[in-house]
Amino acid sequence: MHAPHSPRSGDELRTALAGLLDGLPPRRAAQAVDRLIASYRGLTPTDAPVLRDRSDVAAYAAYRMPATFEAVRSALEAFRDRLPSFVPASHVDVGGGTGAATWAVASAWEGESRETTVLDWAAPALALGAELAGEASEPALRAARWERGIIGDGLRVPEGTDLVTVSYVLKELTDAGRAAVVAEAARTARAVVIVEPGTPDGYLRIIEARDRLIAAGFRVVAPCPHSAACPIEPGADWCHFSARVSRSSLHRQVKGGSLAYEDEKFSYVAAVRGDLPEAPASGPARIVRRPQIRKGQVLLDLCTPEDGLTRETVTKRHGDAYKVARDADWGDEWPPAGA
Repeated sequence: MHAPHSPRSGDELRTALAGLLDGLPPRRAAQAVDRLIASYRGLTPTDAPVLRDRSDVAAYAAYRMPATFEAVRSALEAFRDRLPSFVPASHVDVGGGTGAATWAVASAWEGESRETTVLDWAAPALALGAELAGEASEPALRAARWERGIIGDGLRVPEGTDLVTVSYVLKELTDAGRAAVVAEAARTARAVVIVEPGTPDGYLRIIEARDRLIAAGFRVVAPCPHSAACPIEPGADWCHFSARVSRSSLHRQVKGGSLAYEDEKFSYVAAVRGDLPEAPASGPARIVRRPQIRKGQVLLDLCTPEDGLTRETVTKRHGDAYKVARDADWGDEWPPAGA
């Protein structure tokens, strides 16, 4: 899903992150990122944050925030495009750390005023997130509240919050903690957007959260064109998408290679309370794999509201539809609005 970049929020975030590592030796930053990545592969109890101090947070934010921002922004824009009447006036970012999802919300609804609260258990992450947001041109980012709190059983989200985001958090929680976070989001929010890594395990956590939201009376807005069971056979495949990320010098140092970009794979679900007037019963199909462009034809793997997973072949004989299909991207609706 390679949606157009926001020219302001995305560029401002990259500029702010570039200044984080001033004075921190590159080798030390790379070592911190390596250690933190290793730590995040295990379970992280909420009373023992992995991000211990400012240098840890600065290195990890410079490395991970761009990818998290692009993944969440892509999910939010798919949600926004399918439900353009929904504009959140309040936003709570659960487990938001340094605030990548908060920047993504500012990008998706640029120029709109809202009350934003970032909840996390790691005080150093919240402090650095507030520092970064203080440099933003978006008033909603500058005015955001950064609050320390429990992420898991005991989480409290203000009643009537318009939008709750939970990005790259569920993996860090126990089964009970994941259930508690999704239940609290469903209890209080009008809309919930959850993003996880685009791995088989990440997809299973998204499906678990999706099932809980539907059971709580929510309707799925994106990526699914319906709120019925996922048509993917468990263990056979997984639903995920891709966001293009500009690679910083720290990315290249830690991962090697010389490409100026990488693709962040992610899985997500965006849902709204079912009693909202704008809650959709179903929507257009979604392209769930990178389109295959062959001579004179385009193969589109689709998730459809009527037939589940299908493959559609669009040829030159389809006229304008063929031209549209050649420009279609993984994660897009099909057919596109207005096509």
